Amino acid sequence: MPVPALKPFAHRASRVAVVVSSILLAACGGDEVAPTPGGGAGVCSVQGQKELLLDYMYEDYFWADDLPADIDVADYPDVYAMLANIRVPEDRYSFLLSEAEYQARFVDASFAGFGFSSAITDDNRVFMRYVYNDSPAAQAGLQRADELISVAGEPVSTLIAENRLNEALGPSTVGTTVALEWRSPNGTTQSAQVTKDNVETNTVFAPTVYSVDDRMVGYFVLDSFIERTGEDLNEAYDIMAAANVDDLIIDVRYNGGGLINYANQLASQAAGNNVLGNVFVTYNFNSNNQNRNQTSLFNLVDGVQQLDLDRVFVLTTGASCSSSEILINSLRPFVEVVAIGETTCGKPVGQSVTQLCDKRTFVVNFETVNALGQGRYYFGLAPNCPVQDAIVADWGNPLDPLQGAANEYISTGSCPASGSAVAGLAEKQQPAEQADTLSDSQTKRPPLLIEKWRTEY
Repeated sequence: MPVPALKPFAHRASRVAVVVSSILLAACGGDEVAPTPGGGAGVCSVQGQKELLLDYMYEDYFWADDLPADIDVADYPDVYAMLANIRVPEDRYSFLLSEAEYQARFVDASFAGFGFSSAITDDNRVFMRYVYNDSPAAQAGLQRADELISVAGEPVSTLIAENRLNEALGPSTVGTTVALEWRSPNGTTQSAQVTKDNVETNTVFAPTVYSVDDRMVGYFVLDSFIERTGEDLNEAYDIMAAANVDDLIIDVRYNGGGLINYANQLASQAAGNNVLGNVFVTYNFNSNNQNRNQTSLFNLVDGVQQLDLDRVFVLTTGASCSSSEILINSLRPFVEVVAIGETTCGKPVGQSVTQLCDKRTFVVNFETVNALGQGRYYFGLAPNCPVQDAIVADWGNPLDPLQGAANEYISTGSCPASGSAVAGLAEKQQPAEQADTLSDSQTKRPPLLIEKWRTEY
């Protein structure tokens, strides 16, 4: 994907030339540059970093015109606190990461753990939201919708009530072994000693082909748009193309976004000749950077197969963000997009990754619109068929309420009569980080996406 030119500037952080749109991303498509020189009492001192960040925001921040002209960096203890306090109210997405955290999460795309993400219900039950392929959790037999019932011999309900669940699950260290007990949706109980290891975070789950009436339906989950997504998508689309699917269900219900070029690949491989060569997205920058406005066309990027579909189903929730929303918004001028689930998070803006000494800044500096100039969906994209998400079955299982609704639409041509899912499975925030400092919980990570970090083990 063409990348908006990143011009040099004095007394600011060096830049990484890559367009991104969410926390779940990896820096690719651009050239790495050396970290900002200096340290100690120099440009990378606490004071220096605050000045660098402020200079950058006055020039490149999407809402730069709305920033007060008299911001005093001395009013804030560090860059985290400053960003939290000076960003405009509509900006829920600008944040900072340490260089180490950035590299571990979004370049290496791995972490030390069991390899699952969980959700806590209102009645203090823990369910597997997803389990990474080939992870220790997957090798032990854990799957989506399994309920974790005890950790190290203690009931999960007790651990949650006493705010000790994270402690019981152990540190994020390779070699940590913990006894886990879980119950599958069919009522079967299993247990195992599970040892944490380095987990490679695959982005595609459960690529599946099945029939609904006389139509071949393809389905897969896409969890994020990072460096490996192009390869993962090719493996999924190989399966879809081999089966000559009539319909495709793309499940992005927990996909917080990432590299926009892979949203382009995802859309282009699905719709193929219906969209290729047309406008995929236009990037609009602030009044200081109008020369950087540009348009990107639909293209296969790293893709091989294309399906040439004129209708695509997309499963969404409030955790479907950024590049996941671009997928929907960019396809709609050209093909029928049937969104099923819940209203998306509402992030029609993006960031160019910027290096600030030993940190990476993700400060919003552009908006995205589709071929018709449509965007600015700050309140999210509403589904065609409202259906409440519930973790009651593994990926690809028609008992899942969102996938079941898509199957019914394929069969009948209309939304199911009732969009309500199984009651009692509303997610809530994990308690583990409630005591985090402001800089940890509110500025390093975008507020809407904190749960992703809190629930991955």
